[in-house]
Amino acid sequence: MNKKVQKGEYGYRSALRKEQIIKVAIGAAAILLQLAARMLTDNQAAKNILTVMAILSVLPTANVASPMLAAWKWKTPSEDFHRALAAYEDKGIVLYELIVTTREQLPFDGILVHPMGVFAYCVNPKTDVQKAQKALNEIFRAHKLDENIKVIKDEKQFFNRLKSLKPMSESEDDGSVEYGAG
Repeated sequence: MNKKVQKGEYGYRSALRKEQIIKVAIGAAAILLQLAARMLTDNQAAKNILTVMAILSVLPTANVASPMLAAWKWKTPSEDFHRALAAYEDKGIVLYELIVTTREQLPFDGILVHPMGVFAYCVNPKTDVQKAQKALNEIFRAHKLDENIKVIKDEKQFFNRLKSLKPMSESEDDGSVEYGAG
């Protein structure tokens, strides 16, 4: 039995891409079939209905194709990367293959959520780390979480930082901020 890969799990980008390709192909095929059927009829009302159906089919297909194309260049990381990051699961919550959209696209191959902060490995070489951290910390603040995210673009530096962390125990701070305590 196939288990569906969830967001944050290794292999998510590949599984999502396959799913999106199938949906776009089905949508494109439906549009083409409707346009082809339009050519096979002489009834003007039927032609108009088939044209409207084809036009209305474009929007849902484009809604699937747009994020697929935007994330196309970000592939699932290697199995070696996965094994290396999985070794740190005792230190916190490990997430894989997330793409966070702020003013720019932030593709994270790996994230470790730890009481000392959130450590994210970003594979986009064009990412401005300071701007990314600022934008993500604003999102954290809006969700009443500690503003302590570190975006790291160098894989070796990312793993060195993870090595320096102590294992997370259940009694440690979960990162949420108490509000209204007066």
